[in-house]
Amino acid sequence: MATPATPLSFSDVLRLRPVRRLWIAQIVSVFGDFLAVFAIIAVVTFKLHGTATQVAMVLVSFMAPMAIVSPLAGVFVDRWHLKRTMIASDLIRGVLVLALVFVHDLYVIYVILFTMSAVSAFFIPAQSVAVRTLVPMAGLMAVNGLMSQAQQGSMIVAPSVAGELVQLVSANACFLYDSFSFFFSAALVMTLTIDRQALRTEPGALLDSMRQGFGFIFRHSTISFVIISMTAGMFAMRCFGALLSIYVRDVLHSTSALFGVLNTLIGVGMIVGTQLLTRFARRIPQQNLVVYGLAGMGVAVLTTAAFGTIASTAAGMLLLGLCASAIFITATTLIQHETPHELLGRVMSCLMSLVAGSQVISMFVAGPVAEKIGIPSLYYGSAAMLVGIGAVGYFKLPKAERESARTG
Repeated sequence: MATPATPLSFSDVLRLRPVRRLWIAQIVSVFGDFLAVFAIIAVVTFKLHGTATQVAMVLVSFMAPMAIVSPLAGVFVDRWHLKRTMIASDLIRGVLVLALVFVHDLYVIYVILFTMSAVSAFFIPAQSVAVRTLVPMAGLMAVNGLMSQAQQGSMIVAPSVAGELVQLVSANACFLYDSFSFFFSAALVMTLTIDRQALRTEPGALLDSMRQGFGFIFRHSTISFVIISMTAGMFAMRCFGALLSIYVRDVLHSTSALFGVLNTLIGVGMIVGTQLLTRFARRIPQQNLVVYGLAGMGVAVLTTAAFGTIASTAAGMLLLGLCASAIFITATTLIQHETPHELLGRVMSCLMSLVAGSQVISMFVAGPVAEKIGIPSLYYGSAAMLVGIGAVGYFKLPKAERESARTG
């Protein structure tokens, strides 16, 4: 595999004007998204007096379209004009979130969230293709790290900000900011020069285009492995998210304050991991970083389950975030690097679909399974799954590369 010999640093890629603009747009837009989602949860919980199922459906409505729409969206992203696709997605979402200011019916909120997420299924792969187009290969790791930092920083800050805004002003303040953030992102994208022509294909070739994308994934051992890795990693993290509050209450015998701190520690771990990642990437092959990240996440889950103390859980959360950054950022970079340009939208959309699907499944599976076998047992199973996939990758990927080198 041809990997960049000397990956660029964060400061190197931030000297590129298009990267700075994309990064600023990401910071503003992602923060707005988290504000809006947490505000909706607050409204459904405290104003509409929703049940636990109704609150959970907010997240399901937000995640399910990614799993359902993404494979089809990727085909169109590879066909359509990239810049127009990104701008149109931002403008549509800006109008949709603005509608939340005037809506008070729970089911209409679900529909708006579902529609926004369906539109995001077009924007996210288009943005990934834009990064591949605008950034040198050696800078992909750093740019993906910057994008991840914007997301993790928003996850840490947005819940408390959203809570204060809802309490002091109203949820509408969050919705108005999110709407502004989409229009702001569209305005920045308009200033970019993205030299990728839309592909010309026959209208009836839709299914063939989807098959080409999936076929490439199945034939490419490294791409298949990193997609499985990201799916497994996200499933494990969502199982943590779904059950961590119960674990804190029943195993650690603590309060909601500790629950909030532990969630923050995952985000802190991911930010620290992102900072370290470009240094390790200079000496360690990227596919090995994914393997080590999987094993590390397994150790983090095992540490949490085995010791059952506040200190060990805090250490597990930090390690979980640290290793998750190695999986998610490196996997995205590998896909961008290894996938032919004309297939990148479809491959990234497949990744989105599987990752989102794993999150939705974890929301439905984690609770019932934990009730039957207990949370520690579920965590042991998650740890075994993560370490097992990492072990398979460790032994299989180098062999695949040697065979590729001999045939090449």
